[in-house]
Amino acid sequence: MKGLADKPSYIIELLEGGVTLEDVIDGHICEQALVEKRAFVVGDLGALMRQHACWQNTVPQLQPYYPVKSNSSPAVIEVLASLGLGFVCANKAEVSLVLEHGVAPENIILSGVCKQLAHIKHAAKNNIQHLVCENEAELSKISRLHPNAKLLLQLTTQAHAAETSMAFGFSLKNCRHMLEAAKELGVQVVGVTFHIPSSCQDLQEAYTHALSDASCVFEMAVDLGFNMNILDIGGGFTGSEFQLKQVESAVRPLLDAYFSPLSGVQVLAQPGCFYVASAFNLAVNVIGKKVVTRHWDSLTQGENNEDTEFLYYMNEGVYGPFSRKLLGNSIAAPSVHKHDLCAEEAVYPSSLWGPSLDQLDHVVERCLLPELSVGDWLLFSNMGACGLDEFNSSQLPVYYTVSTSDWYEMQEAGVALDSDMKNFCMVQYRI
Repeated sequence: MKGLADKPSYIIELLEGGVTLEDVIDGHICEQALVEKRAFVVGDLGALMRQHACWQNTVPQLQPYYPVKSNSSPAVIEVLASLGLGFVCANKAEVSLVLEHGVAPENIILSGVCKQLAHIKHAAKNNIQHLVCENEAELSKISRLHPNAKLLLQLTTQAHAAETSMAFGFSLKNCRHMLEAAKELGVQVVGVTFHIPSSCQDLQEAYTHALSDASCVFEMAVDLGFNMNILDIGGGFTGSEFQLKQVESAVRPLLDAYFSPLSGVQVLAQPGCFYVASAFNLAVNVIGKKVVTRHWDSLTQGENNEDTEFLYYMNEGVYGPFSRKLLGNSIAAPSVHKHDLCAEEAVYPSSLWGPSLDQLDHVVERCLLPELSVGDWLLFSNMGACGLDEFNSSQLPVYYTVSTSDWYEMQEAGVALDSDMKNFCMVQYRI
């Protein structure tokens, strides 16, 4: 039973006859029990298809451009490219990866703050014309190294500024100066991009401000003779269909008012987490256990209480697939493999740690779990958006799967192994 072959060929395990993703995880855990009990990842490529269908059904007016930084797995790139997505790349390596998978240069946007000169030159050499511009220094570099570029101005938003400690992009009052500078340098400006983070509490207000500002920038640019035809509303899509419907409800009337279909403006979005989060599951092994008894005073005088807390150490931590914890992101509590929690079963305050014994290697700070033993397995779902680079840096095996029903849907969508997914080999999964 193999899941990841040597590059560039990847084996996809086809799940037939009622075989589930849980069966695949069970099988690989049994394999690991006979060897060193390494952590591993199982990728469900069918989840990409299901999310794509959800996107098309909910926000058909938004053309998806996938930000490669979300998960740079060649398997993900190849599937999404075969489904017709565009790609947003932050550097030269991501551009090369996407081009290697047959994506046309016109379907690639080079983003990234403070681009290196080599990245701009690489974009020019490969005829990638759409670049995001965040400041005047960036404009100067692009005008020298890629004079034929077509720029998307990065417009700052109140919601994004509230989440970050650094200024990001242009404010509305600075855009006129920027457009005039681009005009003087002879560089084309063709659109605007902005970002509303998923943490935003008032989507209606955030998108109202952002799209109103974008409309003003379009008007200023047209007055200066630019042909504006691209609006990119950025990312911030969690992967939840409910949240996607909230975004759709907020943006649809605004787009109709400011950028109607008759305007000829192509409206893009950057669903990264939305596509890949649910597609990957991580299995880790408990390698250590510590019991801590904490004493605390009750409000009742003279009464003493104590609490038992378990500290569990896993074979992967923040210096591997949980690295986003270091960036301030929380990690959801895992499930316990082959353990159905009963209503009367005791659960205990628990914390989960990586193997380094570093104080920063604190993966889950507090959750409720039944008492575990060394050797038990924990399953973390929705791990696709942490990026496959973290999996690769830990050299974790990645096993790709797809169910027969999902594969049929992918074929109906136009995906074919012989043309679109040439780097894949489909094999039947055997228990």
